[in-house]
Amino acid sequence: MAEGRLTLQDRHRIATGLAEGRSYAEIARRLNRPTSTISREVGRNGGPGDYRPERAHRAATLRARRAPGRPLKARPQDRKVADAEEEAVEMAIGLGLPKMMARVLIGLWLSQDGRLTAAELARGLQVSPASISMAVGYLAQQGLIRRERDPQRRRDIYVVDDDAWYHSTVLSSQRTLAAAEITKATGQALGHDTPVGRRLARCGAFLERISLDALASAERWRDLLS
Repeated sequence: MAEGRLTLQDRHRIATGLAEGRSYAEIARRLNRPTSTISREVGRNGGPGDYRPERAHRAATLRARRAPGRPLKARPQDRKVADAEEEAVEMAIGLGLPKMMARVLIGLWLSQDGRLTAAELARGLQVSPASISMAVGYLAQQGLIRRERDPQRRRDIYVVDDDAWYHSTVLSSQRTLAAAEITKATGQALGHDTPVGRRLARCGAFLERISLDALASAERWRDLLS
């Protein structure tokens, strides 16, 4: 991969890639850069929807002036960690999580003790507090994280622990089971002697079976998380 600072031309190519809807990994390959370089560049400069190459270049120039002794090259181990984090985010997105929610979840998973405040998440991901608020609300609703209150500092702490995947699996399976019951009831109301009724009955039975299997499997293998 190429080393050194991003040039203004590089930043224009990043903006073009974002406008074309390309992933960070695709843009990185075009620039011969690590994917983590692109994700950090975009994240600290407005995100995919508000990235401006000239503005980003001016901000980078100012940061370089304020820290003249800062090394230009990251340590190889730091780059490996950053690349692994970006790959985990891409994986979470592939599983269906919106991008910001994926970044917050992976940020928590890779934190030292799985506990961060909204301010710490905003600083670490270099995004606005409003973006963090929306993301943690979504993740908590999905059972992927939980919210705790720090009574001394009067602030919320967001936590991801070993039971997170269990609770998320159970919540998702329960929702699927509820959908199965509605589908079966609708099929019965329409009549199993009609094409639509039969189709809904089959679909409801399928959803019911896989959700019950998932609930049983989650209970059977929960000890693996202890």
